Amino acid sequence: MPAATQPRTMAEGSIGRWMLSLAAPAVVAQVINLLYNVVDRIYIGHMPGVGATALTGVGLCMPILMLVNAFAMLAGAGGAPRAAIAMGRGDNDAAERITGNCLTVLLAIAVALTVTFYAFAPQLLRLFGASDATLPYALSYTRIYVLGSVFVLVVLGMNPFITTQGFSKFSMLTTVIGAVCNIVLDPILIFGLGMGVAGAAVATVLSQGVSAVWVLLFLCGERTRLRLRLPNLRPRAKVILPCLALGVSSFVMLSTESLLSISFNASLSRYGGDVAVGAMTIITSVSQLISMPNQGICQGGQPLIGYNFGAGRPDRVKKAFACQFGICVGYATLFWAAVMVFPHLFVNIFNSDPELVEYTVWGMRIYMAGIFASGFQTSCQQAFVALGQAKVSLLLACERKLILLIPLIFILPYFMPDNKVFAVFLAEPVSDILAAATTVTVFMTRFNKILKAGPGKA
Repeated sequence: MPAATQPRTMAEGSIGRWMLSLAAPAVVAQVINLLYNVVDRIYIGHMPGVGATALTGVGLCMPILMLVNAFAMLAGAGGAPRAAIAMGRGDNDAAERITGNCLTVLLAIAVALTVTFYAFAPQLLRLFGASDATLPYALSYTRIYVLGSVFVLVVLGMNPFITTQGFSKFSMLTTVIGAVCNIVLDPILIFGLGMGVAGAAVATVLSQGVSAVWVLLFLCGERTRLRLRLPNLRPRAKVILPCLALGVSSFVMLSTESLLSISFNASLSRYGGDVAVGAMTIITSVSQLISMPNQGICQGGQPLIGYNFGAGRPDRVKKAFACQFGICVGYATLFWAAVMVFPHLFVNIFNSDPELVEYTVWGMRIYMAGIFASGFQTSCQQAFVALGQAKVSLLLACERKLILLIPLIFILPYFMPDNKVFAVFLAEPVSDILAAATTVTVFMTRFNKILKAGPGKA
Protein backbone atom coordinates (compact mmCIF):
# COMPACT_ATOMS: atom_id res chain seq x y z
CA MET A 1 0.00 0.00 0.00
CA PRO A 2 1.53 3.37 -0.95
CA ALA A 3 2.44 5.78 1.84
CA ALA A 4 0.05 8.63 2.48
CA THR A 5 1.15 11.93 1.05
CA GLN A 6 1.25 15.14 3.07
CA PRO A 7 -1.64 17.53 2.25
CA ARG A 8 -0.74 20.57 0.18
CA THR A 9 -1.58 23.21 2.80
CA MET A 10 -0.96 23.42 6.54
CA ALA A 11 -4.70 23.85 7.13
CA GLU A 12 -5.12 20.15 6.28
CA GLY A 13 -3.77 16.84 7.51
CA SER A 14 -2.18 15.63 10.72
CA ILE A 15 -0.74 18.29 13.03
CA GLY A 16 1.78 15.78 14.31
CA ARG A 17 3.02 14.96 10.81
CA TRP A 18 3.27 18.64 9.89
CA MET A 19 5.14 19.39 13.10
CA LEU A 20 7.54 16.54 12.46
CA SER A 21 8.15 17.55 8.85
CA LEU A 22 8.73 21.21 9.75
CA ALA A 23 10.38 21.01 13.17
CA ALA A 24 12.73 18.07 12.66
CA PRO A 25 14.75 19.73 9.87
CA ALA A 26 14.66 23.04 11.77
CA VAL A 27 16.06 21.36 14.89
CA VAL A 28 18.77 19.65 12.87
CA ALA A 29 19.56 23.01 11.25
CA GLN A 30 19.83 24.71 14.64
CA VAL A 31 22.08 22.00 16.04
CA ILE A 32 24.29 22.13 12.98
CA ASN A 33 24.31 25.93 13.12
CA LEU A 34 25.55 25.59 16.69
CA LEU A 35 28.55 23.72 15.32
CA TYR A 36 29.81 26.94 13.71
CA ASN A 37 30.79 28.28 17.12
CA VAL A 38 31.10 25.05 19.09
CA VAL A 39 33.52 23.41 16.68
CA ASP A 40 35.67 26.54 16.76
CA ARG A 41 35.75 26.43 20.55
CA ILE A 42 36.51 22.72 20.66
CA TYR A 43 39.53 23.10 18.38
CA ILE A 44 40.68 26.32 20.04
CA GLY A 45 40.30 24.86 23.52
CA HIS A 46 42.67 22.04 22.59
CA MET A 47 45.40 24.22 21.05
CA PRO A 48 48.67 23.07 22.69
CA GLY A 49 49.85 25.28 25.53
CA VAL A 50 47.41 28.17 25.02
CA GLY A 51 44.07 26.38 24.71
CA ALA A 52 42.49 27.65 27.94
CA THR A 53 43.59 31.28 27.38
CA ALA A 54 42.59 31.27 23.69
CA LEU A 55 39.21 29.72 24.53
CA THR A 56 38.56 32.44 27.11
CA GLY A 57 39.49 35.10 24.53
CA VAL A 58 37.11 33.73 21.92
CA GLY A 59 34.39 33.51 24.57
CA LEU A 60 34.74 37.26 25.10
CA CYS A 61 33.75 37.79 21.44
CA MET A 62 30.31 36.31 22.05
CA PRO A 63 28.47 39.58 22.82
CA ILE A 64 29.40 40.91 19.36
CA LEU A 65 28.48 37.65 17.63
CA MET A 66 25.15 37.63 19.45
CA LEU A 67 24.40 41.19 18.38
CA VAL A 68 24.99 40.28 14.73
CA ASN A 69 22.59 37.35 15.15
CA ALA A 70 20.08 39.62 16.90
CA PHE A 71 19.96 42.06 14.00
CA ALA A 72 19.46 39.15 11.61
CA MET A 73 16.45 38.00 13.64
CA LEU A 74 15.02 41.53 13.71
CA ALA A 75 14.15 41.08 10.04
CA GLY A 76 14.01 37.30 9.72
CA ALA A 77 12.03 36.35 12.82
CA GLY A 78 9.72 39.32 12.29
CA GLY A 79 9.25 39.03 8.55
CA ALA A 80 8.83 35.26 8.20
CA PRO A 81 5.77 34.98 10.52
CA ARG A 82 4.20 37.97 8.74
CA ALA A 83 4.80 36.23 5.43
CA ALA A 84 3.23 33.03 6.80
CA ILE A 85 0.12 34.91 7.91
CA ALA A 86 -0.12 36.61 4.49
CA MET A 87 0.18 33.25 2.70
CA GLY A 88 -2.49 31.83 4.99
CA ARG A 89 -4.78 34.61 3.77
CA GLY A 90 -3.87 33.75 0.19
CA ASP A 91 -1.91 36.98 -0.43
CA ASN A 92 1.41 35.77 -1.84
CA ASP A 93 2.18 39.18 -3.35
CA ALA A 94 2.23 40.74 0.11
CA ALA A 95 4.44 37.89 1.34
CA GLU A 96 6.91 38.56 -1.49
CA ARG A 97 7.03 42.27 -0.68
CA ILE A 98 7.88 41.35 2.90
CA THR A 99 10.65 39.03 1.74
CA GLY A 100 12.30 41.63 -0.51
CA ASN A 101 12.07 44.44 2.03
CA CYS A 102 13.65 42.28 4.72
CA LEU A 103 16.65 41.49 2.50
CA THR A 104 17.27 45.19 1.86
CA VAL A 105 17.17 45.98 5.57
CA LEU A 106 19.57 43.13 6.33
CA LEU A 107 22.13 44.41 3.80
CA ALA A 108 21.93 47.93 5.21
CA ILE A 109 22.40 46.63 8.75
CA ALA A 110 25.42 44.59 7.62
CA VAL A 111 27.26 47.70 6.45
CA ALA A 112 26.60 49.58 9.69
CA LEU A 113 27.62 46.70 11.95
CA THR A 114 30.81 45.92 10.04
CA VAL A 115 32.10 49.50 10.26
CA THR A 116 31.14 49.95 13.92
CA PHE A 117 32.43 46.66 15.36
CA TYR A 118 35.68 46.66 13.38
CA ALA A 119 36.56 50.17 14.51
CA PHE A 120 35.64 49.80 18.18
CA ALA A 121 36.53 46.14 18.79
CA PRO A 122 39.47 46.77 21.20
CA GLN A 123 37.46 49.09 23.44
CA LEU A 124 34.43 46.81 23.44
CA LEU A 125 36.44 43.69 24.29
CA ARG A 126 38.07 45.46 27.25
CA LEU A 127 34.59 46.41 28.42
CA PHE A 128 33.55 42.76 28.13
CA GLY A 129 36.32 41.69 30.54
CA ALA A 130 39.32 40.97 28.31
CA SER A 131 42.67 40.88 30.10
CA ASP A 132 46.13 41.49 28.62
CA ALA A 133 46.46 37.73 28.11
CA THR A 134 43.11 37.17 26.38
CA LEU A 135 42.73 40.41 24.34
CA PRO A 136 44.96 39.39 21.37
CA TYR A 137 42.93 36.22 20.78
CA ALA A 138 39.61 38.02 21.18
CA LEU A 139 40.58 40.87 18.84
CA SER A 140 41.90 38.56 16.13
CA TYR A 141 38.70 36.50 16.03
CA THR A 142 36.32 39.47 16.27
CA ARG A 143 37.72 41.59 13.47
CA ILE A 144 37.79 38.75 10.96
CA TYR A 145 34.28 37.64 11.93
CA VAL A 146 32.71 41.10 11.55
CA LEU A 147 34.19 41.47 8.05
CA GLY A 148 31.97 38.53 7.05
CA SER A 149 28.94 39.60 9.07
CA VAL A 150 26.93 40.25 5.87
CA PHE A 151 26.91 36.49 5.24
CA VAL A 152 25.67 35.76 8.76
CA LEU A 153 22.86 38.30 8.40
CA VAL A 154 21.72 36.90 5.04
CA VAL A 155 21.76 33.29 6.26
CA LEU A 156 20.01 33.83 9.60
CA GLY A 157 17.68 36.54 8.32
CA MET A 158 16.52 35.00 5.03
CA ASN A 159 16.57 31.27 5.77
CA PRO A 160 13.33 31.57 7.83
CA PHE A 161 11.57 32.65 4.63
CA ILE A 162 12.44 29.26 3.16
CA THR A 163 11.17 27.40 6.24
CA THR A 164 7.93 29.38 6.35
CA GLN A 165 7.06 28.15 2.84
CA GLY A 166 7.30 24.55 4.01
CA PHE A 167 10.75 23.88 2.47
CA SER A 168 12.17 22.87 5.84
CA LYS A 169 14.56 20.29 4.42
CA PHE A 170 16.07 22.85 2.06
CA SER A 171 16.47 25.35 4.89
CA MET A 172 18.18 22.63 6.90
CA LEU A 173 20.63 22.09 4.05
CA THR A 174 21.53 25.80 4.25
CA THR A 175 23.05 25.16 7.63
CA VAL A 176 24.37 21.68 6.89
CA ILE A 177 26.43 22.91 3.95
CA GLY A 178 27.97 25.75 5.94
CA ALA A 179 28.66 23.63 9.00
CA VAL A 180 30.34 20.88 6.99
CA CYS A 181 32.56 23.50 5.34
CA ASN A 182 33.43 24.87 8.77
CA ILE A 183 34.24 21.47 10.23
CA VAL A 184 36.55 20.71 7.29
CA LEU A 185 38.24 24.12 7.20
CA ASP A 186 38.80 24.54 10.96
CA PRO A 187 41.57 21.96 11.47
CA ILE A 188 43.19 22.91 8.15
CA LEU A 189 43.42 26.61 8.99
CA ILE A 190 43.92 26.37 12.77
CA PHE A 191 46.51 23.58 12.86
CA GLY A 192 47.54 22.78 9.27
CA LEU A 193 48.35 26.36 8.27
CA GLY A 194 49.16 27.43 11.83
CA MET A 195 46.69 30.33 11.81
CA GLY A 196 45.30 29.55 15.28
CA VAL A 197 42.35 31.66 16.39
CA ALA A 198 42.45 33.70 13.16
CA GLY A 199 42.06 30.47 11.19
CA ALA A 200 38.90 29.60 13.13
CA ALA A 201 37.39 32.98 12.27
CA VAL A 202 38.31 32.70 8.57
CA ALA A 203 36.77 29.21 8.43
CA THR A 204 33.53 30.52 9.92
CA VAL A 205 33.31 33.47 7.49
CA LEU A 206 33.98 31.33 4.41
CA SER A 207 31.42 28.75 5.53
CA GLN A 208 28.74 31.36 6.14
CA GLY A 209 29.50 32.80 2.71
CA VAL A 210 28.73 29.48 1.06
CA SER A 211 25.44 29.24 2.99
CA ALA A 212 24.46 32.79 2.02
CA VAL A 213 24.89 32.04 -1.68
CA TRP A 214 22.79 28.89 -1.23
CA VAL A 215 19.91 30.85 0.35
CA LEU A 216 19.89 33.60 -2.27
CA LEU A 217 20.00 31.14 -5.17
CA PHE A 218 16.92 29.39 -3.79
CA LEU A 219 14.95 32.60 -3.20
CA CYS A 220 15.74 33.70 -6.77
CA GLY A 221 14.99 30.29 -8.27
CA GLU A 222 11.98 28.44 -9.65
CA ARG A 223 10.97 26.32 -6.63
CA THR A 224 10.34 29.15 -4.21
CA ARG A 225 6.84 30.55 -3.68
CA LEU A 226 8.32 33.79 -2.34
CA ARG A 227 10.71 34.95 -5.04
CA LEU A 228 13.08 37.87 -4.60
CA ARG A 229 12.06 40.48 -7.18
CA LEU A 230 13.80 43.79 -7.83
CA PRO A 231 10.72 46.04 -7.26
CA ASN A 232 10.19 44.44 -3.84
CA LEU A 233 13.71 45.35 -2.67
CA ARG A 234 12.74 49.02 -2.35
CA PRO A 235 11.90 49.46 1.35
CA ARG A 236 8.39 50.64 2.15
CA ALA A 237 7.44 51.72 5.64
CA LYS A 238 4.04 50.03 5.61
CA VAL A 239 5.69 46.72 4.66
CA ILE A 240 8.85 46.66 6.74
CA LEU A 241 7.77 48.42 9.94
CA PRO A 242 5.21 45.74 11.01
CA CYS A 243 7.92 43.11 10.39
CA LEU A 244 10.47 44.95 12.48
CA ALA A 245 7.86 45.50 15.20
CA LEU A 246 7.23 41.77 15.40
CA GLY A 247 10.93 40.97 15.11
CA VAL A 248 11.78 43.25 18.03
CA SER A 249 10.89 40.41 20.39
CA SER A 250 13.48 38.04 18.92
CA PHE A 251 15.92 40.93 18.59
CA VAL A 252 15.56 41.77 22.25
CA MET A 253 15.96 38.14 23.24
CA LEU A 254 19.26 37.84 21.36
CA SER A 255 20.58 41.35 22.02
CA THR A 256 19.91 40.94 25.71
CA GLU A 257 21.84 37.68 25.46
CA SER A 258 24.71 39.91 24.40
CA LEU A 259 24.16 42.26 27.32
CA LEU A 260 23.79 39.24 29.54
CA SER A 261 27.09 37.82 28.33
CA ILE A 262 28.78 41.15 29.05
CA SER A 263 27.28 41.23 32.54
CA PHE A 264 28.35 37.68 33.35
CA ASN A 265 31.87 38.08 31.97
CA ALA A 266 32.46 41.44 33.64
CA SER A 267 31.28 40.16 37.02
CA LEU A 268 33.11 36.83 36.77
CA SER A 269 36.30 38.55 35.63
CA ARG A 270 36.09 40.82 38.66
CA TYR A 271 35.38 38.07 41.22
CA GLY A 272 37.04 34.99 39.70
CA GLY A 273 39.54 36.10 37.02
CA ASP A 274 40.22 34.47 33.64
CA VAL A 275 39.42 30.95 34.87
CA ALA A 276 35.87 32.01 35.78
CA VAL A 277 35.40 33.68 32.37
CA GLY A 278 36.76 30.56 30.67
CA ALA A 279 34.31 28.43 32.61
CA MET A 280 31.48 30.70 31.50
CA THR A 281 32.55 30.27 27.87
CA ILE A 282 32.14 26.51 28.17
CA ILE A 283 28.89 26.76 30.14
CA THR A 284 27.43 29.09 27.51
CA SER A 285 28.40 26.65 24.77
CA VAL A 286 26.72 23.76 26.59
CA SER A 287 23.59 25.80 27.34
CA GLN A 288 23.17 26.40 23.60
CA LEU A 289 22.65 22.66 23.25
CA ILE A 290 19.26 23.20 24.87
CA SER A 291 18.33 26.69 23.65
CA MET A 292 19.03 26.16 19.96
CA PRO A 293 17.15 22.86 19.52
CA ASN A 294 14.16 24.39 21.31
CA GLN A 295 14.40 27.39 18.99
CA GLY A 296 14.40 24.92 16.10
CA ILE A 297 11.26 23.24 17.42
CA CYS A 298 9.55 26.64 17.58
CA GLN A 299 10.82 27.62 14.13
CA GLY A 300 9.09 24.51 12.83
CA GLY A 301 5.95 25.24 14.82
CA GLN A 302 5.67 28.91 13.86
CA PRO A 303 4.65 28.39 10.20
CA LEU A 304 2.07 25.82 11.31
CA ILE A 305 0.63 28.08 14.01
CA GLY A 306 0.81 31.23 11.85
CA TYR A 307 -0.70 29.65 8.74
CA ASN A 308 -3.68 28.15 10.60
CA PHE A 309 -4.17 31.38 12.53
CA GLY A 310 -4.28 33.29 9.24
CA ALA A 311 -6.60 30.64 7.76
CA GLY A 312 -9.06 30.97 10.66
CA ARG A 313 -8.49 27.48 12.11
CA PRO A 314 -8.20 27.98 15.91
CA ASP A 315 -8.65 24.27 16.57
CA ARG A 316 -5.49 23.47 14.62
CA VAL A 317 -3.63 26.38 16.22
CA LYS A 318 -4.34 24.86 19.66
CA LYS A 319 -3.17 21.42 18.57
CA ALA A 320 -0.01 22.83 17.01
CA PHE A 321 0.85 24.77 20.15
CA ALA A 322 0.18 21.77 22.40
CA CYS A 323 2.54 19.68 20.28
CA GLN A 324 5.23 22.39 20.34
CA PHE A 325 4.84 22.89 24.10
CA GLY A 326 5.12 19.17 24.93
CA ILE A 327 8.25 18.66 22.84
CA CYS A 328 10.03 21.76 24.21
CA VAL A 329 9.28 20.94 27.85
CA GLY A 330 10.20 17.28 27.43
CA TYR A 331 13.53 18.03 25.79
CA ALA A 332 14.47 20.71 28.32
CA THR A 333 13.77 18.36 31.21
CA LEU A 334 15.82 15.51 29.75
CA PHE A 335 18.74 17.83 29.01
CA TRP A 336 18.64 19.27 32.54
CA ALA A 337 18.86 15.76 33.99
CA ALA A 338 21.81 14.84 31.76
CA VAL A 339 23.79 17.95 32.72
CA MET A 340 23.16 17.45 36.43
CA VAL A 341 24.28 13.80 36.34
CA PHE A 342 27.08 13.89 33.75
CA PRO A 343 28.61 17.42 33.75
CA HIS A 344 32.17 16.19 33.08
CA LEU A 345 30.96 14.58 29.85
CA PHE A 346 29.99 17.99 28.47
CA VAL A 347 32.92 19.99 29.84
CA ASN A 348 35.67 17.66 28.60
CA ILE A 349 34.53 18.22 25.03
CA PHE A 350 35.94 21.77 25.17
CA ASN A 351 39.05 21.56 27.33
CA SER A 352 41.15 19.12 29.35
CA ASP A 353 42.92 21.54 31.70
CA PRO A 354 42.19 20.07 35.19
CA GLU A 355 41.66 23.41 36.94
CA LEU A 356 39.34 24.77 34.25
CA VAL A 357 37.39 21.49 34.01
CA GLU A 358 36.66 21.24 37.74
CA TYR A 359 35.79 24.92 38.01
CA THR A 360 33.39 24.63 35.07
CA VAL A 361 31.68 21.51 36.43
CA TRP A 362 31.03 23.29 39.72
CA GLY A 363 29.71 26.41 37.99
CA MET A 364 27.59 24.47 35.48
CA ARG A 365 25.61 22.63 38.14
CA ILE A 366 24.66 25.95 39.71
CA TYR A 367 23.99 27.82 36.46
CA MET A 368 21.82 25.07 34.93
CA ALA A 369 19.87 24.09 38.05
CA GLY A 370 16.71 25.65 36.59
CA ILE A 371 17.32 25.06 32.89
CA PHE A 372 14.32 22.71 32.69
CA ALA A 373 12.09 25.80 32.89
CA SER A 374 13.39 27.08 29.53
CA GLY A 375 11.08 24.70 27.69
CA PHE A 376 8.04 26.43 29.16
CA GLN A 377 9.46 29.90 28.50
CA THR A 378 10.56 29.33 24.89
CA SER A 379 7.48 27.47 23.66
CA CYS A 380 5.00 30.05 24.99
CA GLN A 381 7.01 33.15 24.10
CA GLN A 382 7.65 31.98 20.54
CA ALA A 383 3.99 31.04 20.10
CA PHE A 384 3.14 34.70 20.71
CA VAL A 385 5.51 35.57 17.84
CA ALA A 386 3.75 33.09 15.55
CA LEU A 387 0.40 34.71 16.43
CA GLY A 388 1.70 38.18 15.56
CA GLN A 389 1.57 39.43 19.16
CA ALA A 390 4.60 41.70 19.10
CA LYS A 391 3.97 43.68 22.30
CA VAL A 392 3.31 40.71 24.56
CA SER A 393 6.19 38.76 23.08
CA LEU A 394 8.53 41.69 23.62
CA LEU A 395 7.48 42.13 27.24
CA LEU A 396 8.12 38.47 27.99
CA ALA A 397 11.45 38.60 26.18
CA CYS A 398 12.51 41.52 28.37
CA GLU A 399 11.27 40.13 31.66
CA ARG A 400 13.67 37.25 32.17
CA LYS A 401 16.86 39.05 31.21
CA LEU A 402 16.37 42.78 31.72
CA ILE A 403 14.02 42.71 34.70
CA LEU A 404 15.28 39.59 36.50
CA LEU A 405 18.61 38.13 35.41
CA ILE A 406 20.89 41.11 34.74
CA PRO A 407 19.96 42.91 37.97
CA LEU A 408 20.42 39.68 39.95
CA ILE A 409 23.93 39.19 38.52
CA PHE A 410 25.00 42.42 40.20
CA ILE A 411 22.76 42.30 43.29
CA LEU A 412 23.20 38.74 44.58
CA PRO A 413 26.99 39.02 45.19
CA TYR A 414 26.30 41.70 47.79
CA PHE A 415 24.11 39.25 49.72
CA MET A 416 26.71 36.47 49.44
CA PRO A 417 30.04 38.22 50.07
CA ASP A 418 31.82 34.98 50.98
CA ASN A 419 31.18 33.39 47.57
CA LYS A 420 30.45 36.04 44.97
CA VAL A 421 31.12 33.77 41.97
CA PHE A 422 28.50 31.33 43.31
CA ALA A 423 26.07 34.26 43.59
CA VAL A 424 26.68 35.29 39.97
CA PHE A 425 25.97 31.76 38.70
CA LEU A 426 22.90 31.47 40.98
CA ALA A 427 21.22 34.39 39.22
CA GLU A 428 20.51 32.16 36.21
CA PRO A 429 18.30 29.42 37.77
CA VAL A 430 16.38 31.95 39.88
CA SER A 431 15.53 33.94 36.75
CA ASP A 432 14.73 30.84 34.68
CA ILE A 433 12.07 29.61 37.08
CA LEU A 434 10.45 32.97 37.83
CA ALA A 435 10.30 33.98 34.14
CA ALA A 436 8.84 30.66 33.03
CA ALA A 437 6.08 30.87 35.63
CA THR A 438 5.14 34.37 34.46
CA THR A 439 5.24 33.50 30.75
CA VAL A 440 3.04 30.41 31.07
CA THR A 441 0.51 32.33 33.17
CA VAL A 442 0.29 35.19 30.65
CA PHE A 443 0.02 32.81 27.69
CA MET A 444 -2.74 30.69 29.19
CA THR A 445 -4.65 33.86 30.10
CA ARG A 446 -4.45 35.45 26.63
CA PHE A 447 -4.35 32.49 24.22
CA ASN A 448 -8.11 31.99 23.73
CA LYS A 449 -8.71 35.75 23.50
CA ILE A 450 -6.17 36.03 20.66
CA LEU A 451 -7.75 33.14 18.78
CA LYS A 452 -11.22 34.61 19.20
CA ALA A 453 -10.07 38.03 17.91
CA GLY A 454 -8.56 36.44 14.81
CA PRO A 455 -5.66 37.43 12.53
CA GLY A 456 -7.06 40.88 11.81
CA LYS A 457 -5.76 41.94 15.22
CA ALA A 458 -2.31 40.33 14.77
